[in-house]
Amino acid sequence: MNERQRRNPRTEAIWTQLYEALAALSTSTGRRELEIVDLGGGSGVFAVPLARIGHRVTVVDPSPNALATLARRAAEAGVGDQVTGVQGDAADLAGVAGPGGADVVVCHGVLEVVDDVSGAVTAIAAALRPGGVASVVVAQRYAAVLAKALAGHFADARLLLDDPDGRWGRSDPLPRRFDEDGVRSLLGAAGLRVDEVHGVRVLTDLVAGSVVDDPAEVAALAELEAAVVAHPAFRAVAAALHVLAGKPAGVDV
Repeated sequence: MNERQRRNPRTEAIWTQLYEALAALSTSTGRRELEIVDLGGGSGVFAVPLARIGHRVTVVDPSPNALATLARRAAEAGVGDQVTGVQGDAADLAGVAGPGGADVVVCHGVLEVVDDVSGAVTAIAAALRPGGVASVVVAQRYAAVLAKALAGHFADARLLLDDPDGRWGRSDPLPRRFDEDGVRSLLGAAGLRVDEVHGVRVLTDLVAGSVVDDPAEVAALAELEAAVVAHPAFRAVAAALHVLAGKPAGVDV
C-alpha cells in the first residue's frame, strides 16, 4: 500500500499540494533529498511519510511522549535514520536548522496555539534557505464561526466572528483562528511570498462518518473534496487553509 492509499479525504488535499511543492523544489535545486523541519510535528503523521519518499525530516515538538511515538513509528517504517526528534518549539528553530538551513518548514496546526504567532512565523522564515518553502495549515475563522453556531455555541461563534484570537474576556481562550487576508499579511510581514492558498476540509468536516462507511464512498468523497478545493469561493467556509509560501532570494530574516 503506498502513501496515497494510506491517507484520507480530510488530508488528501494537503498531501497533494505538499507533494507537488516538494517535487518542484527538488527539480529546481537538483537535490532528491530535501532537508525538512516539521514544527509541532508530534508523532510523525507527516514526517514519516515524507521520510519514506527520501527526505530527511527533523521534528520539533514540545511533547516528549509525542517524540517517543515518532521514534517508534519511524523505526517501524524503516526510516529511523532519516527522522530526528527534537524537544522544543518555534523559538528553538534557529538552533535546530540553523539560519537558512531548511529547504522546507512544515507548520500544520501550530499557529493557532503559540503565544507569539508573529515570532513563530519569523522563526520559520529565518530557518528557510532562499528558495525554500513553508507549508502552513491554519484553522479557518469563518468555518469555525459556522461550526460553533450549528452546535448551539452562539457566544463562542460571536467571539470568533469579532475576534480571531478568540480571547476577549475568557480565562479559557479559544484557539486562534485565521482568515485568508490575515494569514497572507502575517507571512508577508516575515518576508515570505505567498504562492498558493487552498481551502481544505470543505466538505469532509460536514459529512457524518456513517455516510462514508464503504471504501468506494470514501474515494468518492475524496474526489469531491478535491474538486471543491479548486473553487476559490469555497475557501471561506473551509475548515482550514493550506498556504504554500516561498522565501525569495536575497531575503535576510
